[in-house]
Amino acid sequence: MKTEHTGSTLIATLGSQPQIVTFALDALLEQGEQINEVYILAAHGNRVLARRAWQRLQQEFIDDSYRGQRCRLRRVDITLNGHVLDDIRSEAEVNAVFHTIRDLITSLKGEGRHLHLCISGGRRMMAMLLLSVAFLFCDHYDRVWHMYTPEETLERVKGGNQMHLGPTDGFRLLKVPMTPWGVYFPNLRHLAEMVTIEQRKGLLASDYARCQQVWKQLSQREREVLRGLAQGLRPHQVAKQLHISLSTVNTYKTKILAHCRNVWNIPPSEPIDYRFVREHFAIFVDHQL
Repeated sequence: MKTEHTGSTLIATLGSQPQIVTFALDALLEQGEQINEVYILAAHGNRVLARRAWQRLQQEFIDDSYRGQRCRLRRVDITLNGHVLDDIRSEAEVNAVFHTIRDLITSLKGEGRHLHLCISGGRRMMAMLLLSVAFLFCDHYDRVWHMYTPEETLERVKGGNQMHLGPTDGFRLLKVPMTPWGVYFPNLRHLAEMVTIEQRKGLLASDYARCQQVWKQLSQREREVLRGLAQGLRPHQVAKQLHISLSTVNTYKTKILAHCRNVWNIPPSEPIDYRFVREHFAIFVDHQL
């Protein structure tokens, strides 16, 4: 059954140049795309520059709005053994990036989102992994974009000195050809899951103690909600499965995420949602009675 389209999302890789994101978003909006959320994937070796880029980008999104229209900005942190990655240096870190991108894309596609993937910023490995996931899990409605900016313009806007361009600046958004092989051969998606499942178990093994700590603090009903979210259900689906209201699910979800924030030492400024539960508890709940 075809999933109902619920809007478009921009996923962008980010290094030290925050204007990469706003240039792409401006161009897509000018084309008539209705983009109401932006997800940022970042892993940059220079923490200071990466932090500055993120802070500069946040200044463009006030109260989940962008240039007068509703559009929320979210950062997707990539973690390994409980630590946020600031670069990609090993095969384990490559796998962590792949799993994070896959979980994000499959979750958004499950919500009926049309995706725009901008691969111009940050590490080349990040762009390669984003493309690898796109070939398997995107469909014909999704687009991959690369950006062309003339050298003289690049120098002027470097480091977020200029976050928006005019028609004479020579910027172009170029569509990258992409064949969604997972649509034509669905078994490829299953094969990708089988190939990486052992790696994923290893990546999540270090989370087991944290998951257990959260689990022990929950009531039976809260555990049922957590289990549903960890199995990939969205909140309204959990409500339907448990025969309770969505507001009740959201109340339990808020308590669950508060425990997670404490156990994982996530600062209040870092947003987390129900996808965090799926990412960290998917394997854990399979071993709970």
